[in-house]
Amino acid sequence: MIKKIVPEWLVPLGRDRKPKDWADNLRPEPALRPPAETPGDLRQTIRRAQEAILGLQNKEEGYWCADLKSDTTCDSDMIMLYNFLGRGNSIKVRKLANRILNEQLPCGGWPIYGNGPAEISATVKAYWALKFSGHAPNDPRLASARRRIRELGGIHKVNTYTKFYLALFGQYDWRGVPTIPPEIMLFPSWFYFNIYEMSSWTRAIVVPLSIVWSYQPSIPCPAHAVIDELFPDSRRHVPLREAVGPHGFFSWTKFFLLWDQGLKAIEGNGGHWIRVWALRLAEDWMLERLQNSDGLGAIFPGIVNTIMAMKCLGYPDTDPRLVAQLEELDRLELADEDVCQWQPCRSPVWDTAISVIALAESGLERDHPPLVNSAKWLIAKEIKTAGDWKVTNPGGPVGGWAFEFNNDFYPDIDDSAMVMLALRHVHLDEHAAHLREKACLRGLNWLLSMQSSGGGWAAFDKDNTKAVLTKIPFADHNAMIDPPDADVTGRVLEFLGYIGYDSGYPAVTRAVRFLKREQEDDGSWFGRWGVNYIYGTWQVLRGLAAIDEDMDQPYVRRAVDWLRSVQLPDGGWGETCATYHDPSRKGRGPSTPSQTAWAVMGLMAAGIYGDPVRRGVDHLIRTQKPDGTWDEAEFTGTGFPKVYYLEYTMYRNYFPLHALGVYQSALGAAR
Repeated sequence: MIKKIVPEWLVPLGRDRKPKDWADNLRPEPALRPPAETPGDLRQTIRRAQEAILGLQNKEEGYWCADLKSDTTCDSDMIMLYNFLGRGNSIKVRKLANRILNEQLPCGGWPIYGNGPAEISATVKAYWALKFSGHAPNDPRLASARRRIRELGGIHKVNTYTKFYLALFGQYDWRGVPTIPPEIMLFPSWFYFNIYEMSSWTRAIVVPLSIVWSYQPSIPCPAHAVIDELFPDSRRHVPLREAVGPHGFFSWTKFFLLWDQGLKAIEGNGGHWIRVWALRLAEDWMLERLQNSDGLGAIFPGIVNTIMAMKCLGYPDTDPRLVAQLEELDRLELADEDVCQWQPCRSPVWDTAISVIALAESGLERDHPPLVNSAKWLIAKEIKTAGDWKVTNPGGPVGGWAFEFNNDFYPDIDDSAMVMLALRHVHLDEHAAHLREKACLRGLNWLLSMQSSGGGWAAFDKDNTKAVLTKIPFADHNAMIDPPDADVTGRVLEFLGYIGYDSGYPAVTRAVRFLKREQEDDGSWFGRWGVNYIYGTWQVLRGLAAIDEDMDQPYVRRAVDWLRSVQLPDGGWGETCATYHDPSRKGRGPSTPSQTAWAVMGLMAAGIYGDPVRRGVDHLIRTQKPDGTWDEAEFTGTGFPKVYYLEYTMYRNYFPLHALGVYQSALGAAR
């Protein structure tokens, strides 16, 4: 008994123990001068890439914020929202429709990632958006889209949120839409099922949608936007038991289907005061999280759903809170003369941190003004208030950074680790260095407190792992929970290692055990936030090297062997989003600069500098454009696996620079 109690009592103390010189390790080492023997083409490639990235910095404030692109679903949803708000004649509808048409595939459908196949929900949304914008059903492009929709299984195969938006305009029967009752707000945080057991982004989507569900507004659909022709018969819905696919009679899916049926049966018949109470809680929760935030969750669907919820609650168009949300939505627009599209969010903290790391590790002087300005900007973006994470981590201290300009309720572990990795590269004056140390101490304590019980780290929450919730009918966006993952855990280990942590610290030991459990049979690691196994494997190897793990261990060598085995004949590496559907395709795809950089850095972290790394470096040098940038046609960022992907438009530039900088430093160290 004593053997069991004592370790459990000591582990929290050990977890909080810090290396004696951790703060000293936040101070940058002098930049390594490129060795005289550095090949001229490598030196030129690095210089051009540095100049290209420096040219994109916001000189006044010091941050980088590149366009963050995705598929056409945000654009289709914007056309829907304009019509919801009675603004269907906006000139932006035509520009959005132009962008949607530009992305249509030869088969008639629309993909959810670059060079991907047609997907049913994206295609139905695009078709409906084009009808809203005035395109007639006999338009050859719409006729082609209808054929593709039938081939993909028909309109009833679309996901929950597409059905929800269709139902708002009477284009789908509410009986076929999963119930999202506002009464979920009544469940206390200690209850087995409550909103805090859902991922942070799901909360931002679902809470305002629950308000809309309770009103079920009937928005007039313009005659030209009716989509009756997409239905194979007179039915305007299919029962949820058909929509969710095969399931056992005794299963959680069956349980939630029965629950949904019961909720629909009592809708409108329960105590009115209960609904009023639940709506007030949902509204208050939503309004509170608009404070110090670029919209609810600072993400597109959260903002759109908040606007619709406010309209259902009766907010007038002049209400400053509604106006503010519309302004936040406008800030996500990427406009051209004849085309516009909407970003899912903005990524300034992420882009700035990685740009700083790439510039510093490629040899830029550590006191270079752009680096100093960006470091001060990052320090100022630290979050010093408690957010939703506090519910499952009540003893945790405040600290950390978010992904966006403002999102105080949702700092995330990945950004926090990346920011602190960046701050250690910049030489600051005494005052700024003191602020850095205090910010990183808070961030470090927060990171340690957010370690999940299994040893890994997730993105936003601690122990958000109730897989049963993925069986709820409205969970088909494939991101209902936020479990720990290998890539975030690897990045946290990288930061911990650089400030002096090693396997002698319980938090590190538990994390390494988690990573060993998560490793695939072939040696790779799954990438939750980047595509895919190349991303996960790179980040884990960087993390293991930083904590001084023995990189000759068999499990590490398996990862190295896997990376080497998927190198392409041109010297690069590539992998597509299709690997989330079919893991057998891992490591197969056209070479991309970002994935090549990840693989090169992963191999170097494991002590490999020979032929595969040289070929990868040569590939990056050879494919750089004269302006110092690279082309990348594939999506290499992940939002929701199998559902939503991202094109980070700076990945193609700062990750290659980072890899080339690490390689250049290795050449200097070898001489």
